[in-house]
Amino acid sequence: MTPNVFGITGWKNSGKTTLTEKLVAELVGRGWKISTVKHAHHNFDIDKPGADSFRHRQAGATEVAIVSGNRWALMHELRGEEEPSLQTILSRLAPCDLVLVEGYKREPHRKIETRRLDAKDRTPLAASDPNIVAVAADFEVLDGALPVFGLDDVKSIADFIEHATGLVA
Repeated sequence: MTPNVFGITGWKNSGKTTLTEKLVAELVGRGWKISTVKHAHHNFDIDKPGADSFRHRQAGATEVAIVSGNRWALMHELRGEEEPSLQTILSRLAPCDLVLVEGYKREPHRKIETRRLDAKDRTPLAASDPNIVAVAADFEVLDGALPVFGLDDVKSIADFIEHATGLVA
Protein backbone atom coordinates (compact mmCIF):
# COMPACT_ATOMS: atom_id res chain seq x y z
CA MET A 1 0.00 0.00 0.00
CA THR A 2 1.35 3.43 -0.93
CA PRO A 3 1.28 5.72 2.10
CA ASN A 4 -0.52 9.04 2.12
CA VAL A 5 2.23 11.59 1.40
CA PHE A 6 2.41 15.37 1.60
CA GLY A 7 5.59 17.39 1.13
CA ILE A 8 7.15 20.52 2.56
CA THR A 9 9.62 21.98 0.08
CA GLY A 10 11.53 25.18 -0.46
CA TRP A 11 14.98 26.65 -0.77
CA LYS A 12 17.64 26.48 1.97
CA ASN A 13 16.64 28.49 5.07
CA SER A 14 13.04 28.86 3.89
CA GLY A 15 11.53 27.37 7.06
CA LYS A 16 10.96 23.77 5.94
CA THR A 17 12.22 22.04 9.08
CA THR A 18 10.46 24.37 11.52
CA LEU A 19 7.17 24.03 9.65
CA THR A 20 7.55 20.23 9.43
CA GLU A 21 8.23 20.00 13.16
CA LYS A 22 5.19 22.14 14.01
CA LEU A 23 2.96 20.21 11.60
CA VAL A 24 4.00 16.88 13.12
CA ALA A 25 3.10 18.15 16.60
CA GLU A 26 -0.21 19.62 15.40
CA LEU A 27 -1.29 16.55 13.43
CA VAL A 28 -0.23 14.10 16.15
CA GLY A 29 -2.20 16.26 18.58
CA ARG A 30 -5.23 15.74 16.35
CA GLY A 31 -4.83 11.99 16.72
CA TRP A 32 -3.04 11.10 13.46
CA LYS A 33 -0.11 8.70 13.26
CA ILE A 34 2.57 10.69 11.40
CA SER A 35 5.91 9.62 9.93
CA THR A 36 8.47 11.84 8.24
CA VAL A 37 11.14 11.53 5.56
CA LYS A 38 13.85 14.20 5.44
CA HIS A 39 16.15 14.54 2.46
CA ALA A 40 19.63 15.44 3.70
CA HIS A 41 22.97 16.38 2.25
CA HIS A 42 25.38 13.66 1.15
CA ASN A 43 27.59 13.58 4.25
CA PHE A 44 25.07 13.46 7.08
CA ASP A 45 25.66 10.91 9.84
CA ILE A 46 23.53 9.92 12.83
CA ASP A 47 26.24 7.75 14.30
CA LYS A 48 29.24 8.78 16.41
CA PRO A 49 32.83 7.56 16.15
CA GLY A 50 33.55 5.00 18.85
CA ALA A 51 29.95 3.75 19.12
CA ASP A 52 29.51 0.03 18.52
CA SER A 53 27.24 0.65 15.53
CA PHE A 54 29.77 3.07 14.04
CA ARG A 55 32.46 0.43 14.44
CA HIS A 56 30.24 -2.14 12.67
CA ARG A 57 29.78 0.23 9.71
CA GLN A 58 33.47 1.11 9.62
CA ALA A 59 34.24 -2.62 9.47
CA GLY A 60 32.13 -2.85 6.30
CA ALA A 61 28.57 -3.76 7.32
CA THR A 62 26.03 -2.60 4.73
CA GLU A 63 23.17 -2.38 7.25
CA VAL A 64 23.33 -1.90 11.00
CA ALA A 65 20.24 -2.06 13.19
CA ILE A 66 20.33 -0.58 16.66
CA VAL A 67 17.48 -1.78 18.86
CA SER A 68 16.40 -0.91 22.40
CA GLY A 69 13.24 -1.01 24.46
CA ASN A 70 12.47 2.60 23.45
CA ARG A 71 13.41 2.85 19.76
CA TRP A 72 15.24 1.26 16.89
CA ALA A 73 17.15 2.58 13.92
CA LEU A 74 18.40 1.00 10.73
CA MET A 75 21.38 2.56 9.00
CA HIS A 76 22.20 1.56 5.46
CA GLU A 77 25.56 2.38 3.90
CA LEU A 78 25.21 2.90 0.15
CA ARG A 79 28.82 1.88 -0.52
CA GLY A 80 28.67 3.10 -4.11
CA GLU A 81 24.99 2.27 -4.74
CA GLU A 82 22.65 4.97 -6.06
CA GLU A 83 20.67 7.00 -3.54
CA PRO A 84 17.32 5.21 -3.08
CA SER A 85 14.22 6.82 -4.53
CA LEU A 86 11.61 8.38 -2.30
CA GLN A 87 9.26 5.50 -3.26
CA THR A 88 11.82 2.98 -2.02
CA ILE A 89 12.12 4.76 1.32
CA LEU A 90 8.33 5.11 1.65
CA SER A 91 7.94 1.37 1.04
CA ARG A 92 10.13 0.67 4.08
CA LEU A 93 8.07 2.75 6.53
CA ALA A 94 5.56 1.19 8.90
CA PRO A 95 1.88 1.95 8.19
CA CYS A 96 0.73 5.40 9.31
CA ASP A 97 -1.94 7.96 8.48
CA LEU A 98 0.39 10.42 6.75
CA VAL A 99 4.04 10.78 5.78
CA LEU A 100 5.33 14.34 5.74
CA VAL A 101 8.25 14.59 3.32
CA GLU A 102 10.72 17.42 3.84
CA GLY A 103 12.76 18.33 0.81
CA TYR A 104 12.61 16.22 -2.34
CA LYS A 105 11.85 19.29 -4.46
CA ARG A 106 11.63 17.36 -7.73
CA GLU A 107 9.47 14.42 -6.65
CA PRO A 108 5.87 14.26 -7.98
CA HIS A 109 3.90 14.36 -4.71
CA ARG A 110 1.70 17.21 -3.44
CA LYS A 111 3.72 19.83 -1.60
CA ILE A 112 3.51 23.15 0.15
CA GLU A 113 6.31 25.57 -0.73
CA THR A 114 7.89 27.49 2.14
CA ARG A 115 9.21 30.99 1.46
CA ARG A 116 11.12 33.28 3.80
CA LEU A 117 12.72 36.64 3.23
CA ASP A 118 15.91 35.24 4.81
CA ALA A 119 16.14 32.27 2.42
CA LYS A 120 19.30 31.92 0.31
CA ASP A 121 17.15 31.82 -2.84
CA ARG A 122 13.66 33.28 -3.11
CA THR A 123 12.87 32.14 -6.66
CA PRO A 124 9.33 30.69 -6.49
CA LEU A 125 9.33 26.93 -7.08
CA ALA A 126 5.58 26.76 -7.72
CA ALA A 127 5.95 28.40 -11.14
CA SER A 128 7.70 25.28 -12.47
CA ASP A 129 6.20 22.55 -10.25
CA PRO A 130 2.52 21.66 -10.72
CA ASN A 131 2.72 19.45 -7.59
CA ILE A 132 3.05 22.52 -5.36
CA VAL A 133 -0.52 23.07 -4.21
CA ALA A 134 -0.01 25.87 -1.65
CA VAL A 135 2.52 28.38 -0.35
CA ALA A 136 3.49 29.27 3.23
CA ALA A 137 5.46 32.51 3.52
CA ASP A 138 6.62 35.09 6.04
CA PHE A 139 5.81 37.89 3.59
CA GLU A 140 2.90 38.81 1.34
CA VAL A 141 2.66 36.62 -1.77
CA LEU A 142 0.80 38.37 -4.57
CA ASP A 143 0.71 35.83 -7.42
CA GLY A 144 -2.69 34.54 -6.23
CA ALA A 145 -2.68 31.28 -8.21
CA LEU A 146 -2.37 29.06 -5.10
CA PRO A 147 -3.66 29.19 -1.53
CA VAL A 148 -1.22 31.18 0.61
CA PHE A 149 -0.73 30.75 4.36
CA GLY A 150 1.37 32.57 6.90
CA LEU A 151 4.44 30.47 7.61
CA ASP A 152 3.43 30.32 11.30
CA ASP A 153 -0.27 29.55 10.65
CA VAL A 154 0.22 25.89 11.48
CA LYS A 155 -3.43 25.16 12.33
CA SER A 156 -4.68 26.39 8.93
CA ILE A 157 -1.89 24.57 7.08
CA ALA A 158 -2.71 21.35 8.99
CA ASP A 159 -6.41 21.80 8.08
CA PHE A 160 -5.39 22.23 4.43
CA ILE A 161 -3.20 19.09 4.49
CA GLU A 162 -5.95 17.03 6.17
CA HIS A 163 -8.36 18.00 3.36
CA ALA A 164 -5.80 17.71 0.53
CA THR A 165 -4.81 14.19 1.57
CA GLY A 166 -8.34 13.00 2.34
CA LEU A 167 -7.72 12.48 6.05
CA VAL A 168 -10.89 14.52 6.55
CA ALA A 169 -13.66 15.26 4.07
